[in-house]
Amino acid sequence: MEEGKRQKTLKSSFTTGAIALVFLLVGFETALFIHKAAVTRLVADRDHPDTVYVVERVGPRVQADEDAGQQEEETGTDTVLLRKSADHSPDAVSIREKASPRRVETFRFNPNTVSQEDLMRLGFSEKQARSILNNRAKGGRFRRPSDFAKSYVVADSVFDRLAPYIDIPRIDINRADSAAFETLPGIGPYFAAKMVSYRASLRGYSTPEQLMEIYHFDREKYDALKDLIYCSAPEPYPIWTLSERDLALHPYITRDEAHSIVLYRTHQPSSLWTVEGLRKAGILTEEHYGKLSRCVLAQPE
Repeated sequence: MEEGKRQKTLKSSFTTGAIALVFLLVGFETALFIHKAAVTRLVADRDHPDTVYVVERVGPRVQADEDAGQQEEETGTDTVLLRKSADHSPDAVSIREKASPRRVETFRFNPNTVSQEDLMRLGFSEKQARSILNNRAKGGRFRRPSDFAKSYVVADSVFDRLAPYIDIPRIDINRADSAAFETLPGIGPYFAAKMVSYRASLRGYSTPEQLMEIYHFDREKYDALKDLIYCSAPEPYPIWTLSERDLALHPYITRDEAHSIVLYRTHQPSSLWTVEGLRKAGILTEEHYGKLSRCVLAQPE
């Protein structure tokens, strides 16, 4: 008899447990449904926000005096009815941001300066965007679009979509300082300083290829960075007005040539003041003639 009671008790406990489990499952499903419905509503409100109306005072009312053709101020103020989206709690905003499908955009950007917000607009997750910014903070730099493609958070499909919009400005060798030059591949403090000082002696680069005239700046080094630089127009070199001493400071003009140029200017009419005229007069060597003829020179006054 006791065995029967025990079985009856076990059966009753099992039934109670099963009923409790069913209620638990129903409650869980109900909670999920309610949560999903709430999130759906919050997301919908992002595109169709509720609106509040705000009355804003903008200043004294002005009434026109038709007879006098003048305007007079009245006591009181005009008001404007403004429509604004209602404020929501930070939790609601957070849910919207996480649950809303992201709208991927495409626009021109520089991966060396783009913000986290804009990276997310471009389609990167918050974690991916932070990774790109952390890499930059540690000294990483994207010199070419292909460098951006090498980032482990940039999928091939994403890069293919964004490649036409990557805008990495080239360095102007006539405006850059030594710090900017050091960002170029193969250029450290030594060559950066030389690039600046040689520019000063030339009074501005006329062509990017003039960088190869710097000691030990060979073709290989130039080819590694030529697509990253450009040369804006320098101030024309005033060869026809500088003193003999200043002319001799130019890399393409020796002291003897500087002395002869001054004499040439003194004894020849300005119509003959050309680099070709200096060559014909035997003043410039063929090498210096070739280099000066590629420079931007001031015209005789």
